[in-house]
Formats: sequence, C-alpha cells, structure tokens
Amino acid sequence: MNLFDKLGLSQQLLAVIKGMGHTRPTQIQEGSIPHIMKGEDVIGESATGSGKTLAFGCGIVEQVIPRKGVQALVLAPTRELAEQVKESLKLLSHNKRLKIISIYGGVSISPQMDAIQRADVVVATPGRLLDHLNRRTINLSKLKVLVLDEADRMLDMGFIDDVKKIIQACPRDRQTLFFSATIAPKIRDLADRYMSNPIKVSAKKQVDPSKLKQVYYNTSRKEKFSLLVHLLKKEKSDLVMVFCNTRSNVDFVVKNLKLNGIRAIAIHGGLTQNKRTNTISFFNDGKAGVLVCTDVAARGLHIDNVSHVYNYDLPKDAKDYVHRIGRTARAGEYGKVINVLCDLDYDNFGRIQNEYREFKINRIEMPRLKRVTIDTGRSRGSPRGPSRGRSFGRRNFRNDREERPARSRGNFRGGSFRSRGSRSGSSQGGSFRGRSRNRSSQGGSSQFHRKKKF
Repeated sequence: MNLFDKLGLSQQLLAVIKGMGHTRPTQIQEGSIPHIMKGEDVIGESATGSGKTLAFGCGIVEQVIPRKGVQALVLAPTRELAEQVKESLKLLSHNKRLKIISIYGGVSISPQMDAIQRADVVVATPGRLLDHLNRRTINLSKLKVLVLDEADRMLDMGFIDDVKKIIQACPRDRQTLFFSATIAPKIRDLADRYMSNPIKVSAKKQVDPSKLKQVYYNTSRKEKFSLLVHLLKKEKSDLVMVFCNTRSNVDFVVKNLKLNGIRAIAIHGGLTQNKRTNTISFFNDGKAGVLVCTDVAARGLHIDNVSHVYNYDLPKDAKDYVHRIGRTARAGEYGKVINVLCDLDYDNFGRIQNEYREFKINRIEMPRLKRVTIDTGRSRGSPRGPSRGRSFGRRNFRNDREERPARSRGNFRGGSFRSRGSRSGSSQGGSFRGRSRNRSSQGGSSQFHRKKKF
C-alpha cells in the first residue's frame, strides 16, 4: 500500500508520486501535507534532504491552474537550490503540464522577462525577484501560494528586507509556507507578521548520530594540506565533500589536490551558474570523487552517497557545522566527519563544542605524512605557467586579502579545549598553545609561485 494515500492527495498526483518511486512519506511530509492540502499556513522545521520540496510541491500542484498567470512563488536562497526546486516541481506536475520557471541573478534578465509572461509557478532568489518587481515585469496579483524554502539560510544571507518587500507585494488572501532547518527568532517574527494562524510541524534530524562518526586532527598550518591529502588517499570512501570558508581556499585546495593525483572539483559563489550546475551534476554522477566547496553546498543541494565530510576550515557559525555534517550519514547510511584543525580553527571549534555538547568529536593522533606537491601561485612579473622549485622545508605563507581571521589564542590543556571568548568544551589529548596571526591555512600568496613538496 502506498502510504501517501492517507494524506488527502488527488489520484492524479498520487500516480505521479508512485511513478517517482515514493511509497512512504517522510516525517515532514506526513506531518505537513494534510495541513497544506487544507489551505492552512504551515511552518515546517526539517533538515536538508528531508523531503520538504515534495511537501510544499503537492500543495502547489493541486492548487495551480495552467495558463492562469503566476499563482505560486517559491523563494530560495541560492541559484542552485532554485534550479533544483524547479526541476523537482516539474517532475511532480508532469501530468498537469504546469509552466515552471526559475529566476535568479548572474544571468541575463531579458529571457526571464519573456518566460514570466507564460509562467504558472516561479522559483526565485529574493534579489532578482525584487528586481523584476521594481521593473514591473512580474504580476503577483493572482498568487495563491507563497513558499520560503530554507528560510533561515535566506535570512542569514541578509535577504530579510528583500523578503519583507516581496511578501508585502503578494495578495493578502494567500497560503504561506515557511520551511527551514531551524526556526530562528527572525523567522518567528516574520510568521507573526505575515502568516495566519500557522501550524508548526517539526521533523527529527535526518542524520542518525549512531551512524555518524566525528573526529579531529590537531596539526600545524604547514602540515594541514599534507594531512588532507594523506587522509583522502588512505580513507576508504564513496563521494567526499571538503568544506572551506573562502573561495580562495577552495581554489587552492582543488588545484593542489589535482597536482597530487586526486580527482577534485570546486563549487563556490564565484563560479558562473552553468559551471556550478555542471559541477553538481558531474559530482553526483561520480565523475569526480571529491567536491571542494564553500557553505553554498551545505544547504539545499541534492547530493547523495556522501560518505565523508572534511572540514578543512572550521566554520565561524556553529550552525553551519551542523549543516555541513548533515551531508553524510543520511537515509540509514554510515558517515564520517573529519575536522582538520590548526591554530586558526581553535576559536571556531570551541564555539561548536560549546553549542553542541552532545557531539562526541574524538581526537585522532597525527599519522606519519609523506611530502606533497603544492603550487602557491604566480608572482608578479613572472612568466606564465608554474615555475618549479625544489622540495625543501616547511613554510607558512600569507593569505590573500579575501578573508583574514582575527587574532585568536587557543590551547588544549588538561583534556579540555579553551578558546578566547568561549567556555571550555570537551576534547582529548595533551596540551597545546597556539597563536594565530592574520594568515590563512591555505598557503596562497601573491608574492610567490612555486611548487613545493611538504
């Protein structure tokens, strides 16, 4: 028996869901779809990958009538998520033949203007949608359903004012659905102001803590990349995601992983939309084993079969750590999170430990490392192409100016971790005291271009 039968969906929609291979609703689907089908406002709290797109998609498909103007609007924080939601809604509305489009920045606005005139459903990033509203190239007067997908991420990215303006441009007589990994105070404020008696539905985390192993290595800046290469070659894994805090670190890591024979690709906000879309497809198809990325890939993107998550840089916001590790140990599978720490990461790691004390993150002793090749960039006035330098001792390099961490001081003492401005959290190991300067762990420099072995 298909358990979706009990959720109040039409036979036409049930047939599509069955054809997609779904027989049992997820927790967020089971809890929210009945309310959505009744036309009620809903706040859904669930992690990435929990099936919320199908949940709000059912309401959209059932309510929207083809060729009657824009009747449903989904706001998403990133271009990748907008594209992903659009494709999911297209599959779900296959029998109804709705015209579903996505609009976002970074591409020409003119084709979007033409597509909007024929659209029934629009999936958009806030900035570009507001641009269309200001140009009067989109008409929301017939809107029936408004969805904020990954609402917390949208607000974290500074879109709250844009979101308010967009909501105010929508008809008051509408259904409003908020879906978010966490219900932050700002989301509650939006709900109080713009929703009508919303129903709160929460789902348990998709990650099974019993199947997720979290560890960390305490290393030096000069050995950090060598350790990453060692682990990627020694750990038995399926698909792997390596997270960095900046675009420059992503580019550095990808370039040098390739130099050391590791199939790696990059994704961050500095790439074109086509490049980012192709990268995700390339990775999902298993054509590259390692995806190196900023937090743009931690939320919303559909990436399956990730067995390992590496934090090459520890995120400043502890919530981002949770979203990163949520890419593995999903759907009953085992996963592993490996944190590569140097002194630059101590403050961030301390915040994670203080905020999520239930996490058991064990320390692993450093292995014996082989020397690896590192290309640090081309110097000004040097000839094109890399120049080869001899293998020599270890060295720290200054970071580029994209992002420099503030001075911090951390130490491991007496079995506890301490960082300035945070309380002590649990850890293992001996004593270490480090002081960071305004330098990054990635090793890039505008003054050097050499290939070195560490």
